[in-house]
Amino acid sequence: MQSSNACEVPGKPYWPAWAAGLALGVVLLLTFVFTGHGLGATGFTTRLSAWLGDIAAPQWTLANDYLGPMVEDGTVLSSWITWQVLGVFLGALVSGVLARRIAWRIEGAASAGRTGRLLKALAGGIVAGVGARIAAGCTSGVGLSGAAVLSVAGFVFLGAFFAAGLIASRLSGGGVK
Repeated sequence: MQSSNACEVPGKPYWPAWAAGLALGVVLLLTFVFTGHGLGATGFTTRLSAWLGDIAAPQWTLANDYLGPMVEDGTVLSSWITWQVLGVFLGALVSGVLARRIAWRIEGAASAGRTGRLLKALAGGIVAGVGARIAAGCTSGVGLSGAAVLSVAGFVFLGAFFAAGLIASRLSGGGVK
């Protein structure tokens, strides 16, 4: 018996989890081979912040111990991570178009209300972003790339990430489906 999701966009079926995981592993390996870096994303937002800071308040940004060195390294477009994030966005867009899964919607709006859902998503994004900067990387940077090079920190992060997700899901009433 198949369950139907009222929010699901009609289109081609999703890949099986094992195939998507295998493809992600191959992409991660190729990223290490061709760029010498693992996967990551939060470095882009930090570089973007430094670039925007250099436009809005150049003296302050250069004097900032955290953002200043990024400005000195060049524009946001000179960083490999910028091109990686842009490639991920374009790849996801092309994939969504080819699978006929492009639609504007707010997931979870039916249960939390539109404004409530957007505020929860914003708060979650801010907390995750701050946590990623404290951890010196995001889920893909610390977790996937760290575990791929057998970093203890990568495995600890992944365990903590999954545990926190399960706890947050239970506390929010979402449960595990």
